[in-house]
Amino acid sequence: MRSLGLLVAVAAGVTVLVATPAAAQQQTTVTANPNSGPAGSSTTFTWSGFIRCKGTIRINWAGSVLATAPYASTGSVTATIPPGTKVGTYTFTATDECQHIARNQFTVTPPPPVTTTRQPTTTTQPPVTNPPVTNPPVTTRPPVVTTTTTPPVTTTTTTTTTDSSTPSSSSTTDAFTGPADGVLVLDKENIQPGDDLTATGTGCPKGASVTLRSLGQDVGKTTADENGGFSSPVKFASIEPGRHKVRAECGIVLVGNVDVTLMSSSGGSTSTLVVLLFFLLIGAAMLRRQFSGLRR
Repeated sequence: MRSLGLLVAVAAGVTVLVATPAAAQQQTTVTANPNSGPAGSSTTFTWSGFIRCKGTIRINWAGSVLATAPYASTGSVTATIPPGTKVGTYTFTATDECQHIARNQFTVTPPPPVTTTRQPTTTTQPPVTNPPVTNPPVTTRPPVVTTTTTPPVTTTTTTTTTDSSTPSSSSTTDAFTGPADGVLVLDKENIQPGDDLTATGTGCPKGASVTLRSLGQDVGKTTADENGGFSSPVKFASIEPGRHKVRAECGIVLVGNVDVTLMSSSGGSTSTLVVLLFFLLIGAAMLRRQFSGLRR
């Protein structure tokens, strides 16, 4: 009996020795698919070779649990590589509660470049604006007003000759100049050769050169002030009796009229007659005194 028990014990030991190497030859593995990618990407962890245990299978990454799954000797679970993980190679593990462990590596790659789609630049041409068409102003010439002036009756006969080349008018503006453009005023309406005459006007451009003309000759020159006004003496080199126009040219044309008169011969004869009568009276008085002395 003792021999039979010993044989049974030896057989059991052999059985254990044969069974233990078979179990020890079961190797645990874990892989990742894909085994590289940028931080924040997903990968599937697959394990195998884990003998029956209990609890769960844990996938560990850099000392932290990345994912868990119910216990199975062979299985898989999908997890996300932790965002913010720097570029490099990291070791991950698969473990169960019986302290079986399998290791492998995952390479974190740089994130893919960001592709920016550039929108084509649209250039908007400014609208073409044609300048407004401006019609030149229409200048309406005022009608020429003719005023007849009757000179006062005096003891001196005055002969007035009207210049046939110009219309008779006492207006101080020319037909080329509207009343709002300017005015030329002569300080005298009637003069005799040699008399002083002054022309005053307004309406010229600021600082414009003003030329006074009459009978085709320059009779004065001055410069307009900042308000367009001017004043200048009028000097005739030669002039005949009659009505004459004085033109002020300063970019616009201003016109004034003046009458030139001469004393007639009848006035001179009257003066001579008065002098002769004076001397005749004196002579008569002297003769009378002489005759009175002879009578005595």
